[in-house]
Amino acid sequence: MRVTATAEFKLTVERSRFHALLFPAADEEEVTVVIKRRRGELRKANHHCWAMRCRNDAGGLVERSRDDGEVGHPGRVLLELLRREDLEGGILVSRVFGGVKLGVGGVSRAFRQACEGALTAYRSLPARR
Repeated sequence: MRVTATAEFKLTVERSRFHALLFPAADEEEVTVVIKRRRGELRKANHHCWAMRCRNDAGGLVERSRDDGEVGHPGRVLLELLRREDLEGGILVSRVFGGVKLGVGGVSRAFRQACEGALTAYRSLPARR
């Protein structure tokens, strides 16, 4: 199912703030535009991890993810959640470091929770046509 609207979710874990954004994207270029815009909006964010699932011109599914230097492979975690929901679009989670190291497991859990929050927000939108 193609993502047709934008949904956001914010999460705080040990003073680190996670800003999740689920958004429609037809290709990696559109994802790059959203990431660039988000970097400008959240200048204090240390990491902008993302994943995307989109169709190419031949109709094949293209999947990509990036960790942006964060530990625990959060890009892969985000991609797994898009796969689980069978969604085509992009998810971006930006982390503003709060001074407390979360460890690999804590980072993965926080990115997962932020993404799941955005997915829940998306499912609750009134008109997702």
